[in-house]
Amino acid sequence: MSTNFTPPPMPSYGPSPVPPPPPPRKNRTLLVAVAAAVVAAAVSAAVTAGVTGDDEAGPAPTVTVTETASVGGGDTPAAEEEAAEEAPAASEDTDDGVHALDETVTYESDVEVSLSGFERTVSSEYAMPEKTPYTRFTVKVRNSGTKTLDTTLLTVNCSYGKDGQSSESVFDSDTGLDGTPQTKLLAGRSINVPWGCELPKGEKLIQIEVAPDFDSETAIFTGPVT
Repeated sequence: MSTNFTPPPMPSYGPSPVPPPPPPRKNRTLLVAVAAAVVAAAVSAAVTAGVTGDDEAGPAPTVTVTETASVGGGDTPAAEEEAAEEAPAASEDTDDGVHALDETVTYESDVEVSLSGFERTVSSEYAMPEKTPYTRFTVKVRNSGTKTLDTTLLTVNCSYGKDGQSSESVFDSDTGLDGTPQTKLLAGRSINVPWGCELPKGEKLIQIEVAPDFDSETAIFTGPVT
């Protein structure tokens, strides 16, 4: 019997595998610095484009400066520019169709209308309306044109107070308040028409609307009657 004995081979496990190295961690500080550099570069490029007139740059805001003449000649250019910026723009159309009681309105036909001779009084018992406080005035129509004006078409309407209360016209033949004239006005002539409008004692503000004929716009006169 042979004495030679070969032991069975030991199981082979081999060396333990080495784990792969972890991926390198990103440096957040480096990323922030890079992003800031990119933004700064973009801003710098935009500013450069605006200064050098690059086609990609947006239009710059426009500033309008109005020149005004210096009164007295003592202001510096900077002071003149500041005064021009602070001064309100003047309106090109200042005629709003409203006039003071003492103004004269001239139409394109060269017909002029004006009011005068305001006085306060009370209508008589024979007037219409009777025993009513009113203001008496004269409507003057001057025809400086070349055509005859039909003054029978003259209209006068009144109101009083800030709330625009309707004012009756006063008719009184004894005092010459007969309403519109019954004549035509030749070129180069004028006519004075006495008129009366109701105006209570506690009211001062009156509005008088006058049209010399149907073809003319109504002129509005307004102001206080003392």
